[in-house]
Amino acid sequence: MRARGWLVIFMLIWPVEMKAQNFVKRYIHGILNDTSDISRPQFLMYPTLAYAPETSWEVGFSTLYVYYAERDTTNRLSEINGFTFYTLENQYGIWFDHALYTPGNKWFFLGRIRYQSFPLLYFGIGPDAPKEYVARVDANQLWFKERALRQIRRNLFFGLEVDYQRLSRVEFVPAEPSDPLVLPLGSEGSANLGLGVGLVYDDRHNVLNVRKGSFSEIALFNYNPFSSTAFNFNNLLVDTRIYRPLSTNTVIAYQLFGQFMWGEVPFNQLSLMGGESLMRGYYTGRFRDKNQIASQVELRFLPINLGFTKRIGAAVFGGTSQVFDKWENLNMDKWVLSGGAGLRFLLFPKKDIYTRLDWAFTKEGSGIYFFIGEAF
Repeated sequence: MRARGWLVIFMLIWPVEMKAQNFVKRYIHGILNDTSDISRPQFLMYPTLAYAPETSWEVGFSTLYVYYAERDTTNRLSEINGFTFYTLENQYGIWFDHALYTPGNKWFFLGRIRYQSFPLLYFGIGPDAPKEYVARVDANQLWFKERALRQIRRNLFFGLEVDYQRLSRVEFVPAEPSDPLVLPLGSEGSANLGLGVGLVYDDRHNVLNVRKGSFSEIALFNYNPFSSTAFNFNNLLVDTRIYRPLSTNTVIAYQLFGQFMWGEVPFNQLSLMGGESLMRGYYTGRFRDKNQIASQVELRFLPINLGFTKRIGAAVFGGTSQVFDKWENLNMDKWVLSGGAGLRFLLFPKKDIYTRLDWAFTKEGSGIYFFIGEAF
């Protein structure tokens, strides 16, 4: 009877497994051979695997949904990204990012929601922060940021912006327990609500792969305006990106970024240098301070005609940045550099969306990044 039971279970599971395998094959084939109508929404999901000393192995799951409002390709391409992960150190998180355009591009919603229980590496504050991190910060982080912008003239948007960040259950773990550690402002945790206004010029048609156009944002936030007991500070953000085609398949992209703060700013909301988009190769927060100026340039070959395929592309990039507390302390000797190169694969030919694999280098080491869509 037990043998028959296992046989029945096998007979029930086998067709399910076969259907699952067929579904996976059809799914992969549909991605690699995109023959769908260009106006049709597309959804992608895939697993991720990563490793870092502070997290051990990380298993994740990513999703991407892209569409044109009302399936009208004269509208700009909207995208929603999702990512969730879990590590062997019992760390976890869930992220949602989006850039949404309404019919006629009358409204533009740009934002992100992130919650994670994940360690932060703290190197100190200022451009002279040591190469080795001085503490690991274990904490729960919640970040909600949303821009609701109305088109007031062609390609020009104005509206309100909200930024809420909370850091709780904070514990600083010194890298060297015997060394005294000076705890920064906000080391016991904080919850900060920023309200602001933003002005954006945006004539990009495909935010995941811009071949021609520009994006410029200026936003001013006031944090905790209704509370005298919380941290009170202001944040001015300036971000300009320019994209110009050099040939049919070659694009040069440039970004100039500035973030300037005044008031009592907790350490986790200082301007953080590094990450997967700007100053690749540096850990996010490798350098932090009240102010930051950064710029980068990237040359993209999308695609390269290799004869046997037209879905492979490449890019080379370089950037420089500096953090500082006061304008009089902006020092020509404190600029740091990063650069690198990467490969591209044309994922959705009809919508001109690529995946990117970048390898970035700095004087302190290197970093590898794998994402859908260009860095900026």
